[in-house]
This record gives sequence, C-alpha cells and structure tokens, in this order.
Amino acid sequence: MLAAVSLTVLATGTAYAQSQPEEAPVQEAAADEGEAIVVTGFRQSLEAALNLKRENVGAVDAIVAEDIAKFPDQNLAESLQRIPGISISRDGGEGRSITVRGLSSQFTRVRVNGMETIATSTDGASANRDRAFDFNVFASELFSSLVVNKTAAASLDEGSLGAVVDLNTGNPLGGKAGLKAALSVIGSYNDLSKDLGPRVAGLLSWRNDAGTLGASVSAAYSRTNTLELGNNTVRWAQARFDGVDGTNCFTTQNSGGTYVPSAACDRAALAFHPRIPRYGEVAHDRERLGLTGSVQFSPSDATKISIDALYSKYDASREEQWGEVLLRSNERSINVVSPVYDANNNMISATLNDAWVRTEHYLRKSSTEFYQVGGTWDQDLSDNFRFTALGGVSKSNADIPVETTIIFDDRDAQGYSYDYSNMAYPRLTFGTSVTNPANFQLAEIRDRPSNVTNRFKTAQLRTEWDVTDGFTVKAGAVWRRFNFDTEAFTRDTAVCGNGGTSLVTSTSGTIACSPTSLFGPTAVYGFPVTTALSQIFNLGKAGQPAGNTNSWLVPNLEATTAFTNLYSRPLVNDAGNIRGVQETTKGAYLQFDAKGELLGVEYALNAGVRYAKTDQSSYGLVSGVAATVKRSYDDWLPSANLAVYPTESTIIRFAIADVMTRPTLGSLTPGGSADGFNFRVTSGNPFLEPFRATNYDLAFEWYFAPQAVLSLALFKKDVKTFTQSASITGATFAQTGLPASVLNPSSPAALNPALQTQPIWTLATTVNGSGATLKGIELAAQIPFSAFTSGFLGNFGILANATFIDSNANFNLQGPAIAPGGALQNVALTNTLSNVSKRAYNGTFYYDDGAFSARVMVSYRGRYHEGASGTGNLLEGYGATTNVDASVRYKLTEWMELSVEGNNLLDTYRYRFTDFDADRNYENNHFGRTLLFGARFKI
Repeated sequence: MLAAVSLTVLATGTAYAQSQPEEAPVQEAAADEGEAIVVTGFRQSLEAALNLKRENVGAVDAIVAEDIAKFPDQNLAESLQRIPGISISRDGGEGRSITVRGLSSQFTRVRVNGMETIATSTDGASANRDRAFDFNVFASELFSSLVVNKTAAASLDEGSLGAVVDLNTGNPLGGKAGLKAALSVIGSYNDLSKDLGPRVAGLLSWRNDAGTLGASVSAAYSRTNTLELGNNTVRWAQARFDGVDGTNCFTTQNSGGTYVPSAACDRAALAFHPRIPRYGEVAHDRERLGLTGSVQFSPSDATKISIDALYSKYDASREEQWGEVLLRSNERSINVVSPVYDANNNMISATLNDAWVRTEHYLRKSSTEFYQVGGTWDQDLSDNFRFTALGGVSKSNADIPVETTIIFDDRDAQGYSYDYSNMAYPRLTFGTSVTNPANFQLAEIRDRPSNVTNRFKTAQLRTEWDVTDGFTVKAGAVWRRFNFDTEAFTRDTAVCGNGGTSLVTSTSGTIACSPTSLFGPTAVYGFPVTTALSQIFNLGKAGQPAGNTNSWLVPNLEATTAFTNLYSRPLVNDAGNIRGVQETTKGAYLQFDAKGELLGVEYALNAGVRYAKTDQSSYGLVSGVAATVKRSYDDWLPSANLAVYPTESTIIRFAIADVMTRPTLGSLTPGGSADGFNFRVTSGNPFLEPFRATNYDLAFEWYFAPQAVLSLALFKKDVKTFTQSASITGATFAQTGLPASVLNPSSPAALNPALQTQPIWTLATTVNGSGATLKGIELAAQIPFSAFTSGFLGNFGILANATFIDSNANFNLQGPAIAPGGALQNVALTNTLSNVSKRAYNGTFYYDDGAFSARVMVSYRGRYHEGASGTGNLLEGYGATTNVDASVRYKLTEWMELSVEGNNLLDTYRYRFTDFDADRNYENNHFGRTLLFGARFKI
C-alpha cells in the first residue's frame, strides 16, 4: 500500500504505472514489466493519477497524459488549473502562470525531468524578468504527467513556499515492446479573429523485447492568431487642470502662471481622472514548436540509464492599435466642462477642450527558445542500497528584437468626452475628426529591443539505504548554478524634443519646431501626417456602448519607421534593465522514511532536514557605471510528513516544514530605473533576505470507491519575512544623483527639464518587511457515478474542487494627495497577500463509455490584487472570472478518434482594476471563443 506510483504516458493517451519506492521522483520509475498496468480511457487515467496521490506520504496531486492530451488546454498552465488549490493568470487569452494555495508563481519551483528550471516568455504586456515559470512556452502534448508537490520534504528541492511542480516527458521502457506511433491533427478557430490555425502532435516510441533498450521522440506544433478587444486607462491620477466649467485655475492659460484655488478647480484637482482613456485592439500571433527525446538503457534489473532532451521555440507578435487622449502630464492645458463625480472621488465623466488626442500603433516581435538536456543513472548496489545520479543543463532565451511604437498627436483637440458611469464599458467620444490626416502630426517614435536569458546547471546525487523492513535512510547532495541576465535598450525620441530642435534622418529631413510654450493649431511638434504615412483602424466588438467613436487614424508602421529611419538610430542603454544575478547553491539532505503499524493502525512517515548555502552575485548599472554586489546566506530546512491509515479507504495526513523562496530578481540587483512618465525612481536592494515561512498541513481523504475520493485539506503558511516597497515622496530628481540621460527621451521629465527640479518625485526601493499569514481550506471530490449505479448512468462522473483562503499582509503605499497639486501621501494598510483570491472553484462533469466521451469544465477565480499600484492608487489587480471549456470525442475505430472542443465558451471579459476599494478601471477586454476540431490516430 505504501509504494509510490510513477506515471509515464505515450502521446496516444496510454499511461503505465510502475511500482517504485516512496518519494522517488515520478519520472524515474523503474520499468518493471511484470507490474505494468496499461491504463486507457479518461476514467482509468483519473484512477492512475489518484493512485499517485493515495500512495504518497506528502500532499501530491497529478494529471496524466490521457487527461492532458484530451482536454482543450492550450498549454500547461490551463492543464494545471484543474488541480485543487491552483489558479492561473492569463495573458492574451492563454494561461501563463499559476498560483498554488494563494501564493503566486514567484513562490513555485518547477522541475522538468527532475531538474529545476525557468522558462521565460514575452507574451502579454511585458517580458518576464523574474523567477516565475511561464507555462505558455510549452504545449500540453509534450508531457506525460504533471505532478504538484504541495508539502515539503527534505529530499525535495528547496526554493518554494507554495509548491514544487514536476513536468515529466516520456519513459520508453515503460511501454510495450515494438514500435508505437501516434498522431494528432487539430484545427483551432477563434471566433473573434476569424482565424483557423493548425495544431499537430506526434509520437514515435520503440522498446526491444527484452525491455533493456527503449527510445522515444515527440513533437508538437501549433499556430494561433487571436484578438484582444477592449478599453484601457493606464491608471487614474490627480492633477490640476487649466480650467473647470469656465473658471480659470491658473493666472495664465495653458502653461506657466500660478494656481488659483477655487471650489471647482480644487474638486477637479483632487478627484481621480483616467490618465489615458482609450479603446483598441491587440492582435496576438503565436507559433509554438516543441520536441522531446528520450533514450533509456537497462542492461539489468539493477541498472537504468536515461538521457532526456526537451526543446521548445515560442514565437509571438503583439500588435496594438489605440485611439486615446493623453491626459497624463498634460492636464495643465486642458479645460474641463461638466465634470461628474462619484462616491469614490472619481471624475467619472467630463468633456475636455484643448485635449491632447493621440493614436498609437505598436508592434512587438518576440522569440523564446528553451532547451534542456539531462541524464540520470539509477543503480542498485545491493538489495538494500541504491543511488541515483542526475545532471544536466537548461537555458531559456527570450529575445525581443522589435518593440516599436509610432505616435500621432493632435494636441489641441476640442469636444472630447468620456463617461465611466459604467466602469467596465465606458463611452469615449472624440469631438474633432480622428480620421483626417491633416489634424495630426507624427510626434514620437519608440523602439525598445531587449533580452532575458536564464540558465541552470545541475548536479545531484541521491542515495537510499533500507536499514530494516519499513525503515529507510535517504541522503543526498546537490550543486546548482542559476544565471539570470537581462539587457534592454531604447531608440525613443520625440520628433521635436525640447522645442526648437528637430529629428534629422536621411529620409525625413528636418522641420522647424515651435517652442514648447506655443499652444494651438499653429504649433509644430512633429511631421505633418499624410495618407501615405497612415491607415484607418476600425474597432470591432470591444463591449463599447452606443455613441462611442469606433474609427481613427493610426500610423502605418512600415511607412513611418522607414520615413524616420527608426531602426538605424543608435541604441541607448535602458539602465534599469541591464542587470543580472548569479546564484550558486550547494546543499545536502538527510531523511528518514518509516512505515509500519502502531496500535493496530498503519502509518508512513518521512522526516529530515535540508541544508542550502546560497552564494549570490548581482550586478546592475549605478549612474551608468556597472556595479557588482556579492553575499552568501544559509538555510536549514527541517520537515516532516505523516500519513495515517485508520482504514483501507481513509488517510489522515500531517505535515510541517520550514521553507524558503529566494528574493525577486528585479529587487536584487544594484542600480535601478528612472520613470520620467510617472516621476518615480526605483532602485534595487542586493541585501534582501529570502522569503522564509513555516508551513502546516492537515488533510483527510476518503477513497470510497474505485476512481473516487472525497478530501479536505487545511493549510497555514506563517511567513516570517516578506519584502515590501519603501518610498520617499515629495523629492526632486536631482536628489537621486542620477544624470538626466537615464530618463527615457520621450518622457515628460526629459522633454521638460523643469519637471526634474519640482518636488513631485517618488524614490522607491524594496526592503525586508514584516511577515504575513495565509490559511485556507481545500475541498476536492472525484465521484464516478459507477460507484452508485451501473449502465448508462454509471458512465457519468464529477470532478470538483474549491479553495477558500484567508490571508493578511501589511502594505506601505502611496495614497492620494490631500492638497491640489501636492505630493502623494504615505498610506499603511492591511489587505490580502498579493495574487491571493479568497475563493476559487473548478468543476468537471463528464461522460465516458469507452467509445463516446464528453466533458464540460467550469473554472472560477475570485477577485485579487497584484500589489502596489501607482499615481495614488492603492493595490491594483483583477476582477473575478469564470471560464467554461468543453470537449466531445468519439472513438471511430481502435486507431482513430474524432474530437470537437471549445475553450472560453462564455467569451469571458478580463477586468483589471487600479484601486482595490475605488475599483477604478485599468482595462477590460475579451479574447473570443476558441473551437478545436480534429482527429487522433495511433498504431
């Protein structure tokens, strides 16, 4: 009863379970042909995954390939969300990262075939420059099993406060003798983009008759084109306007002069208004290729050697087209008419004159390449002593060669109005023509190429000694080196810069720019827009109400980049993103495993301690000069897991462990970044302590029938050290000692040097803060109706889980200004931990009779925040979401199966807020439904 189960799966959906000593990694199961259990069909695969959960001493949940490959999962994140306690974050309509029991992906370690690694992508709005693992890099079909270790053990790699996730590719010795092949051909159609893309996966596996040699290769390819339609504010802010309802707020109009207090002007200045209200379209074009290979050699029952390789290439482009008004930093020239305020101090509607109308066309091309090569040697030296030697390397290289924005401006537009009475679906109406090229000037050009590279090298030795029947000693050592390097550059410039200067290129020539003090239709701040430099954009179904402006002029990227000779401009260092960290870990562990019977009750336990020494070296740019800081720290991490079996069908689990997660990479490096748009300078802190916590777990499981379980898990995480931001408000840029050259050339602070001397700047860093607590309940049920009935009704079943989390953490933030034009105020508040949803649910209702199967899945994640916001807002995050997926399959023959699947059938909108209590709109967008149809073949 106490042997663990290891799962390996062919792409055909056939899984094999082999018996193996407790706690060994799933991917290392010995191929014992006599014990091989062939598992076919969805319900049998559920039972195989349930066996792994049942036979492990610690808290483990798993999905096997039958489950992965036969559900409309676009990538691994969407597969993992079906496990109790796991929620996902989406980018561009696809799952990207996971949260386990309330802790974000920053606190989750991921191993591929037993080796820790990081896969980094640049999907979504930004690149991943931290420890989080981007699951969207990989197709689900490449993996045989996904295993989530929710409790710690001394023999399990350190670095997680949340979970250790094992991603396992194939095990050719676990299959039947001979040559096996499988092929899946699927078409993927998105109803918003109207695009049909291919999704193809295949496997070739061979094993000799003696079971001593096996090999397998698999491949998966997909291409998708989806649209993201919606609105965005880029946060809300407070600022003083030029005038309100005919009352002048300054002694001179548009610029200069002094502020004149009045009831109307003060009310407008202290209220929050949208910084860049806009509607637009984001087009996502993704191409994903994955390859795996495995060779296994087992000349005897005592020896097995495995070599595994994984390669993935993920190419993505993101194209955005926006029509907007740039209130940000331009309120000084804007006259407000008929403002309306709500109870949360928001100016929810108004008409604006002398508004800065802007249209943007953005394109980012990115490519992520990941590879890993590893080898494992399992050796029995005697009947009671064995070892495993493991080593390998991995690399994730996320490159952005192009990140271009071209901007058209009309800086004195009249009659613009916005209405956020319905926060999710505002009405934005332009009073002047936004389709006439004569109204616009080509004002800014930007290009920001960058790269993020992560590398891992691992060497590990594990030993096991069966001292007596029911008592095993495990010991091991590990050496691991992690390198993180990122670099970024800019080619940004405003065409006219600081008035009187002009852009000079070989193609566009020069223009005579107006002084920055000149305002009105005669001002020259860019090149005249022509039909040849522009194109008309028409907004589709973005949830916009009647009366919204739905067509506008945007730059033609090919024409405008050639006209400005953008890609020939010299690169300038983006100082805050030229940095890196090297971490070298040396560690060892000692663990005691025992099983037996006490007072007539069976039990199994493991207890031990893990030691880790971390040598850290981080570098960054400080005032343009490279600086390196080195440090070391040690961690002793005791842990214990106990499973008690009161009856054959019930298990009670207890676990306690000290755990740690190393600090975020973005906070560790010296130097920092200067944000001339938001007047904020951020610096790193190489001396941050790791996140350290004590985890407590208690679980009850009842396996009341085959393929069935009811479970209740209680967990608590007592986080002793938790980093937080610290800020000084009301500073000037000169106080930082940084040169003005570190400011982005197109930012307001660079274009208007007077802003650098004003006390409007925030100086921010990250410090070691107080602790936090998190506790929760995890409920799960796997109920096949065959446990209660037979025949037709017995083919139905339910999978359901719910997670309820209570957490609290203290935050020191910048809140609203209390005087018109004044500095933001420091605010201390208590809220949930970042990325924690108080409630999350997943449910699947299925039917499977062996030939025909159907499934419907519902996933709900409650509202949550991601931490500090900006511009006086407190804690930004995402609203609650509900996603529905479905699958229908029919087995036409033994070798052919047809399928129709649907993803995001409700076409759920993703709402993002920029203040937790005021619920100000940051963005609200949707991605359409995706339908997949195709066939699977196997021989």
